Amino acid sequence: MDISKIRNFVIVAHVDHGKSTLADRFLELTGTVEKRKMHEQYLDTMELERERGITIKLQPVRMLYTQTITDKERTNTDTKLLYEDLTYKIRGAAFEVRKQVGPGHKESVYQKALALEFEKRGVPFEKEKRLDVLYNGEKVGTYQPDFLVAQKVIIEIKAMSFMGQKEEKQIWHYLKGTPYNLALLINFSPNEADIKRIINLPLQSVPSPQESVYVLNLIDTPGHVDFSYEVSRSLAAVEGAILLVDASKGIQAQTLANLHLAQNQRLKIIPVVNKIDLPNARTEQVKEELAHLLGIETEEIIGISAKNGTNVEKVLEKIIREVPAPELTTSDIATTSDVKALIFDSTFDAYKGVIAYVRVFEGSIKRGDKIMTYATREAADALEVGYFSPSHIASENLSSGRIGYIATGLKDPGKIKVGDTITKYEILNTEYESFVPLAGYKEPRPMVFASFFPEGNDDYDLLKDALGKLKLTDASLVYEPESSVGLGRGFRLGFLGMLHVEIISERLRREFGLQLIISSPSVEYSVTMKNGEDVKIRSAAQLPDFSGIESIAEPIVDLEILCPSSYLGNVMELVSAFRNVYRGTDYLGKETALLKYEMPLSEVITDFYDKLKSVSSGYASMSYEPTGFRKGDLIRLDILIAGDIVEPFSKIIPREKAYYEGRASVTKLKEVVPPQWFEIAIQAVIGGKVIARESIRARRKDVTGYLYGGDVTRKMKLLEKQKKGKKKMKATGKVNLPQEVFLKMLKR
Repeated sequence: MDISKIRNFVIVAHVDHGKSTLADRFLELTGTVEKRKMHEQYLDTMELERERGITIKLQPVRMLYTQTITDKERTNTDTKLLYEDLTYKIRGAAFEVRKQVGPGHKESVYQKALALEFEKRGVPFEKEKRLDVLYNGEKVGTYQPDFLVAQKVIIEIKAMSFMGQKEEKQIWHYLKGTPYNLALLINFSPNEADIKRIINLPLQSVPSPQESVYVLNLIDTPGHVDFSYEVSRSLAAVEGAILLVDASKGIQAQTLANLHLAQNQRLKIIPVVNKIDLPNARTEQVKEELAHLLGIETEEIIGISAKNGTNVEKVLEKIIREVPAPELTTSDIATTSDVKALIFDSTFDAYKGVIAYVRVFEGSIKRGDKIMTYATREAADALEVGYFSPSHIASENLSSGRIGYIATGLKDPGKIKVGDTITKYEILNTEYESFVPLAGYKEPRPMVFASFFPEGNDDYDLLKDALGKLKLTDASLVYEPESSVGLGRGFRLGFLGMLHVEIISERLRREFGLQLIISSPSVEYSVTMKNGEDVKIRSAAQLPDFSGIESIAEPIVDLEILCPSSYLGNVMELVSAFRNVYRGTDYLGKETALLKYEMPLSEVITDFYDKLKSVSSGYASMSYEPTGFRKGDLIRLDILIAGDIVEPFSKIIPREKAYYEGRASVTKLKEVVPPQWFEIAIQAVIGGKVIARESIRARRKDVTGYLYGGDVTRKMKLLEKQKKGKKKMKATGKVNLPQEVFLKMLKR
């Protein structure tokens, strides 16, 4: 396959904007999946993905699209352009000139401005070139167009309020005597830049229909911010991105986050508005917002219904027309042995080991080659190479520009890392110091931490095996053993975000039948000791003695909240209740506001998202991106029950919130801790200072119930004896908290 016929692209969108449905239509249009096998969300392979309507695990697929140019299409000016790539550039240049110069100028002004725009865009053109006009093969005159672009397209510039048929006929008559097929009449009227096309091709001279087969490599990526690193590596593997926006919901925060990632990779953005068939669709308004965001005209945005298939083929045509083909490097042209392939995902197979999903940028990898990874320096054999259809289809090799997979035979998923570079073993083994890997690799760092304990202590080994198996398919999952006085043995897990926590816990429950106790999520803190040592801690239990601590820093994120302008006051009032630094407000269109804040990650991962949805009636959305650590006035809050610290209830919190957190914790514990035979003191403590206290009254046994009369002193003696016993029990007694207490405290 000619590399110029390859198009690599992704679909980026907010969760539930129809990304998987659009991928389904692509599969149907290209015939990649048979109709009898087709079902909704075909590329979402997990049951959990289909239930929630979100993409959790990215899925690549190779599609073959046959573009047929028929007689009708060659002669119909309303449906096709002969030189689509050139015509698109000319139209874009004309719109840019109209936008900057404005209406009401002379034709010469527009000609000069358009010439500057052509030079900027790299469009080859000639001015003042005279063309011969022929009649019966004899020269009968000359014709000088305003522009001749790439020796293919004639352009005439007009600056008038109305362009009649006279000008169109004049150009058409000139064309009849020249070898040129296409003319553009660009009229800079007071209102817009009106571009009219004239094609002069008599039917008898039209060649027979031609077919062009294109290879379309689609990577269906997750839309959630938790998986932004995987999304960024997928974007690095392609040249174009479809930006999909729901016509009823409009642009949302994660749409912007993914758009910024795509723009950083300098991808060609294809804006598409989906769900135009819905009764509450705001198609025109959403197009205006997108046009404002991307700096383009609304006419360039395609409105589709992925569910019904409306205009979906236009999206494929635009991808072929506008997304650039992969570029050949000098090493490919010189057919040297240099090989560079980007790993954008991986999976595990019991027989083939770790399977790396790759985009080849230089050279070629064939079955049996000895390969090596740059970051982990792991050598392996390419047991099998191939492409996605969407199942694995083996082929002889993967050459430059292609997207496919390499079966490595490795049994440790940690050896194949997303963003790493694969090359030939002999290249890396001999030239490691001088080898330049593909840019962008970094270790995915867990952002959120939570402890998982099995409800039954006998299930510890089952949980250990289950986490090992999940690690094979999710390399970003991190876990280590942990034990708790009240909950027994378990694991401390690291996640990319709160959605990642939910997905892993749900998979453990469904796929392995485990019932789990999950601690409240926390973040990783950076503690600087007075001796200069830096310590990373992930729970309050790991916090060193405060007497040796110089400072504690917590992770900070850039938070973006997108909401309708009518809810702006409610959202700002909500955010003011959390620690934040206000950064500004932007507007996308007339009715959508973008709020920017800096906020500690610990504030975001609690119930902030739920409250945001509540105050905005579900219309607001948010995304966040880590920016580093910042020192804060943070302290450790401990909970004492009967004088003993209960580690699972300890927290690291800001000092100003200590009293409220402590009061809330002891109040809730008073309700859930069962009474004992002696009075229990529940205390919230900072260092040695008690900031909140509740007491649970002792259970009382009626020791005088069997007395039926006699002297009152008998009764008093029994009560005094009971009082002394309770005092002694309070001094030496221990409280064994049942598991239900931990469960109720960890539930929101």
